[in-house]
Amino acid sequence: MKAHGPSVRAIAWVTAVCLLGDSMLYIVLPVYWQHYGLDALWQVGVLLSVNRFVRLPLGPLIGWLYSQLPKRTGVLVAVALACATTLAFGFFSGFVPLLAARALWGAAWSMLRIGGYLTVLEASGGGDRGQLLGRYNGIMGVGSLVGMLAGGLFADLLGVRAVALLLGAATLAGLPFAWRFVPLTVTPSASPQPDASVPRRPRLTAAALLPLLSGFTTALVFFGLLMSALSPLIAARLPDGGTLALAGFTLGAASVAGVLQALRWGWSPFLSPWFGRQSDGPRGRLPLYLAALGLAAAAFALLALPLPFGLWLAVLLAVMLANTAITTLSDTLAADAAAGSRAVAYMTTYTIVVDIGAALGPLASFVLLGAFGPAGVGFACAALMALTAAAWLIFHRKRRML
Repeated sequence: MKAHGPSVRAIAWVTAVCLLGDSMLYIVLPVYWQHYGLDALWQVGVLLSVNRFVRLPLGPLIGWLYSQLPKRTGVLVAVALACATTLAFGFFSGFVPLLAARALWGAAWSMLRIGGYLTVLEASGGGDRGQLLGRYNGIMGVGSLVGMLAGGLFADLLGVRAVALLLGAATLAGLPFAWRFVPLTVTPSASPQPDASVPRRPRLTAAALLPLLSGFTTALVFFGLLMSALSPLIAARLPDGGTLALAGFTLGAASVAGVLQALRWGWSPFLSPWFGRQSDGPRGRLPLYLAALGLAAAAFALLALPLPFGLWLAVLLAVMLANTAITTLSDTLAADAAAGSRAVAYMTTYTIVVDIGAALGPLASFVLLGAFGPAGVGFACAALMALTAAAWLIFHRKRRML
């Protein structure tokens, strides 16, 4: 691990600086959309979501490219695209050019994510994979935190275009890190041809499918349902007046949601590696993973109940703590399943499945909010977490019986 640790940290920081512009837009664009020559709020929604939909058809192509080209080349291209897409919001106006920029960001993110997974797989020997993936996810979260804070703090002071130009220039810092530390290697996409006398094992085994299921439900619940419904959930629970007095400030639902998200990104660099390191221990990943899924299921169910606001807020923090653990462990379980000569193909499939969950989540969230209110979102998330835990528990018991 010591020899490869710098490569994991480097690509994590590269990914973090590339996330600066994307995270800033989630704060700035819904408020300052008219500064970009947009005509309606629906265009903001399209701009913030098109990158996810673009990643779905591009995933297989990017996976194939990584099986043919050095990882360093792919990451360098991704950094250049990320820089260009952030700078575009400093130079251009109008829906069409900004839509093209966001679509390019979708391609850049897929290249960064797959390149990061493959770098961790190459760096780890299995015994430290959880810790390395936790470190990767934790450092990556710093970029989201800084991007959101920069958007919220400096948009009024410097102007939205100045912030975009500043963060776009900062993204260039990822190029020397990628050039110096990302390995110049090519990962094969297919395993060697087996001997004809040996029966071929089916590829779609439970061991291969379950991490994909976990990635889908994790993205659907935490990146889709919860992210989209967080402000409505908080607004439905705030005391009279729909505000919260905190340290002399009066916060609305959106502000409380922003503080909680910043808190989650803030603890991620410390807790994600810790969860990963615990899963590398002698007991394995599954006990900790089942505990996190169980905590999430129970906490989501409690969120749907009419609890006092202070207790309800503590339960929401428990959900976010479970989010940190589940995201890290889901990625690690997928990396375990991908270890070997089919790493590119499997991790490409995993990223596509995660993107599908993240893309479907907002739509499902608003459908549930409209039909059942905030309680419907809580119970739906609780059910998905419980079903995921049940699937892993059944698989574990069957494997022990073999």
